[in-house]
Amino acid sequence: MIEYIKGELTELTPAQATVEAAGVGYGLSISLNTFSALQSGKWKDESGKKMVKLYVYEAIREDAYVLYGFVNKKEREMFELLITVSGVGANTARMMLSGMSVSELCNAISTGNARLIQSVKGIGKMTAQRIIVDLKDKIVALGIADEIPAGGSMQTPVNTQVKDEAVSALTMLGFAPAPTQKVVMQILQEQPDAPVEQVVKLALKQIK
Repeated sequence: MIEYIKGELTELTPAQATVEAAGVGYGLSISLNTFSALQSGKWKDESGKKMVKLYVYEAIREDAYVLYGFVNKKEREMFELLITVSGVGANTARMMLSGMSVSELCNAISTGNARLIQSVKGIGKMTAQRIIVDLKDKIVALGIADEIPAGGSMQTPVNTQVKDEAVSALTMLGFAPAPTQKVVMQILQEQPDAPVEQVVKLALKQIK
C-alpha cells in the first residue's frame, strides 16, 4: 500500500499531477482543490523545484490501476468516505471535492443541505440524500467534521439558475466543467445578485 508520494512536481493540470520520486514519475488524479494548493509557491525548494507530498489512494480494478493524490489526509479521508456511498464512484468523489472544499462538504452533510451537494455536476437528489444519511455520523467519528467552520455557519446560498447558465455558457466556450463551476460558485458567493453575463465575464478573467 502506498501511503504518500514525495518528490518533485514535474507536471500539473487541473486533473492530474506528475510527481517524480526516486527516478519514477507517478501520475496521480487530483481534485481541483489539490490543484489549487499545488499552484502556490510554498512548495519550492532553494533550487526552485517544486517538492510536494501527496497522500495516495490506490484504485485497483481488473482493467485499470489508478492513483489518486490528495494535498492532505482530510481530503483523502473524505474521498474514501464518499466512495463507500452507493452510486458514488471515484471520479464522482473527485468531482465533488473539486466543486467544494472538505469544510464546505462537511458543512453540507452535517446540516443536511442536499441542495448544495446537488450543485455538483452528476449528483442527483437521491444520491445527495444518501450521502447525508450515510456519512453524517461518520464525518464526526473520524474527526473530519473538525473542518467545519466555527459555529457551523453555512455558505450564502447561490442562485442555482444563474450558476447553471453561467457554467453551461463557459463549458460551451471550451472550459472544463469542474474548474468552471468552482470559479462561478466563488463569484456568486461574493456577488449573489450578479446576472449571468457579469458572472461569465468575471469567470473568463479567473479561469486558468
